[in-house]
Amino acid sequence: MTRTVPGPTDHVVVIGAGLSGLATTLHLLGAGRRVTLLERDTLPGGRAGRLERGGYRIDTGPTVLTMPDLADEAFAAVGENLRDRVDLIPLHPAYRALFADGSGLDVHTDPRAMEAEVERFAGVAEAAGYRRLRVWLERLYRAQMRRFIDANFDSPFQLLTPDLARLAALGGFGRLDARIGRHLRDERLRRVFSFQALYAGVTPARALAAYAVIAYMDTVAGVYFPRGGMHALPQAMADAATKAGADLRFGQDVTRLERSAGRVTAVVTGQDRISCDAVVLTPDLPVSYGLLGRTPRRPLAIRHAPSAVVLHAGTDRTWPGLAHHTLSFGARWHRTFDELTREGRLMSDPSLLITRPTATDPALAPPGRHLHYILAPCPNTDLGPGAAAWSDLAPRYRDSVLRELERRGLDGIADAVEEEVLVTPADWTAQGHAAGTPFSAAHTFAQTGPFRPRNLVRGTANAVLAGCGTTPGVGVPTVLLSGKLAAARITGRHAPPGPRRERTPATVAATPPVSPVPPTSPTPPVSPVPPTSPTPSVSPVQEGTRP
Repeated sequence: MTRTVPGPTDHVVVIGAGLSGLATTLHLLGAGRRVTLLERDTLPGGRAGRLERGGYRIDTGPTVLTMPDLADEAFAAVGENLRDRVDLIPLHPAYRALFADGSGLDVHTDPRAMEAEVERFAGVAEAAGYRRLRVWLERLYRAQMRRFIDANFDSPFQLLTPDLARLAALGGFGRLDARIGRHLRDERLRRVFSFQALYAGVTPARALAAYAVIAYMDTVAGVYFPRGGMHALPQAMADAATKAGADLRFGQDVTRLERSAGRVTAVVTGQDRISCDAVVLTPDLPVSYGLLGRTPRRPLAIRHAPSAVVLHAGTDRTWPGLAHHTLSFGARWHRTFDELTREGRLMSDPSLLITRPTATDPALAPPGRHLHYILAPCPNTDLGPGAAAWSDLAPRYRDSVLRELERRGLDGIADAVEEEVLVTPADWTAQGHAAGTPFSAAHTFAQTGPFRPRNLVRGTANAVLAGCGTTPGVGVPTVLLSGKLAAARITGRHAPPGPRRERTPATVAATPPVSPVPPTSPTPPVSPVPPTSPTPSVSPVQEGTRP
């Protein structure tokens, strides 16, 4: 049994309408709670927001959607179906990988298509290695999902289950790069299945092999894009929550929490005072801890993941070599990781993520125009240039990235830009993100699972955390799970992973709470060229208040 919030929990205030706050809200409504959801921005989504500029509809947050069944589970809590509200388009290929030697590979989630592509790219032996790798990724995912990802932890001793032995037998506690190398000898292919480690804040050579579960999400489970852009998902969640009876209040910045006898009794904004029986906080950890007036003690300071510079570019042309998602790898791969995670330097030979959402949904740009999202990982402000340094550094780095893309075949990209928004660590810092990174605490061993900042805070009986800084971690799938796990701390109800179709409509919200049920928790990170990368809206938006 895991701990739950004691005492009455009839009315819950959720702070932040990002993906985690919206997931929390839907799961709470399904368990019969009354929910007030507060968001400081004027629309839902948090980091997964929306910016309109010159006829371009720009997603300010994640660009990659994997594991949509986790979102579907939140909709199912109130008797709804994700696909009734969101038109999900499967991406084929999921990614295109381009390498410095001029070679390219389309990454397919269909096993036959990917095997054929690997054979074309690297030969029969590597295709056989891919088949073995895929089986291993599937087994690794099954071993981790229930016990180590979709689980709340109160103690490291909860790790001691038969699933831990299964994970160890699969090599989950070895090193990611070495484990991938058991199956694939081609160094370019190894990058495709290990680049996600940087988003975890560690190099593939040092990351736990268990983090390959993210490669499972990207390369096996499937990659999707919602018609209308990624913001369509949080908007649909907000609409479903409103229909199920939630009180959503936008443009309300929380200024303080009222407390009595170790419990939060009310949430105060610039406009209202809302009494409550429990509260869920989804902003970044420093903001949440500041509101609670306490920061849990840890033996070591939190280490943060690298940050990113993102250029949203509306252009008058595009380039046929670009897929919806394109990974453009530099030649000095291992050097890149050292620069970002150890030396605090900008990439000398950058690996970049280029997303072209108008390849799938042309309506996101004016007729005949195209939208490109260019993400360049960079050091966080603890390790690299500070937030103040980016005022001078930003335009120069923007120009250097565009020059590099020109060199890699995107001829005329600088001149093609009509509208743009540039986001740097200075912007993340202004939004309240610690160390100027939207990717929060790194997924080192000491910050994963039961060792990650807990979603219950000692000294406050009825406050629960959600979002990428707490259990289970960073990325759209894990942030959605964090909302589910936060709700389980209040209701004691823990749904099994995956969608549940046969439910009574939102009248289920009248069911009384159930006594506590098992856990819910650690999840892996996301990517060096993070496929799930967030970018801010024009006004600051936390993860909770955005993924």
